[in-house]
Amino acid sequence: MRLLFFDFGSGEILLIVLAAFLIFGPSKIPEIARNLGKFINDIKRASEDIKTEINKEADRIERDKKLTAYKSKIEKELEPERTSVPSDENDPYENAEDKPDIKSDKDSTPYTQ
Repeated sequence: MRLLFFDFGSGEILLIVLAAFLIFGPSKIPEIARNLGKFINDIKRASEDIKTEINKEADRIERDKKLTAYKSKIEKELEPERTSVPSDENDPYENAEDKPDIKSDKDSTPYTQ
């Protein structure tokens, strides 16, 4: 029977466990296993934190791009309205025929009493 753990066979895994018992002794094996489990858990947590930060940053960049595109779309839609509005909105003389003739200072005579 062959276990697929880093392509080690069951005999090789048994040999590694036996060597660990001989080197560390049976009293130290549970402590080593606990520390190894904590270490692996810390690595997983750190990698999840890194993934979360990367995803947050990618989402922020995507939101900024969408916001910029939306702003430019709105500005393009509002631009024709800005150009079609007359420069003097409060002009009482909308038609050119209704406007009084304004003469320059040279053409006008001084007002005398």
